[in-house]
Amino acid sequence: MAAKKGLLLVYTGDGKGKTTASLGVTLRAIGRGLNVRFMQFIKSPERTYGEQIALRKLGVETEQLGIGFTWTKTPEEHRVALKNAWLKTKQALKDESLDLLVLDELNNALAITKFPVDDVLPLSEVLEALRNRPAHMHVVITGRSAHPSIEAMADLVSTIAPTKHYYEEGIPAVKGLEF
Repeated sequence: MAAKKGLLLVYTGDGKGKTTASLGVTLRAIGRGLNVRFMQFIKSPERTYGEQIALRKLGVETEQLGIGFTWTKTPEEHRVALKNAWLKTKQALKDESLDLLVLDELNNALAITKFPVDDVLPLSEVLEALRNRPAHMHVVITGRSAHPSIEAMADLVSTIAPTKHYYEEGIPAVKGLEF
């Protein structure tokens, strides 16, 4: 019997729930005894997030590789963070011990247009690393504006669209719901 094929799942769109969907997959994988790693491209290690706290309690290696949203730091600070995030991610995509690798907010990082990112996070390298990952490894990629090449490569693409959001009523991010 052939080894099971690792699947590529993409959660994208402008609605809330992309990271949440990846956490659902992560929870199922943990429940089935899979080895999971959760990497976040935009969120900063200087802050704490509910999913980070919970995943660490469950024994999942979780890393915040970013420095926050693009408007909070200089382009060069973001470029350094993205370069380091990509170096770590390339290694994770070669890790034979991983069954599931979540690349949260990778789509957002690849879609940055306010400053150049292709030299520090080259789409061509991302696609190559995804193609050449261990055959059994499942990968989940989240974030708005998934690149068409990633969508084409994916086994599943779910686009989450907003219908209604309490932000529209002036309610800011809610602890436990957004972070």
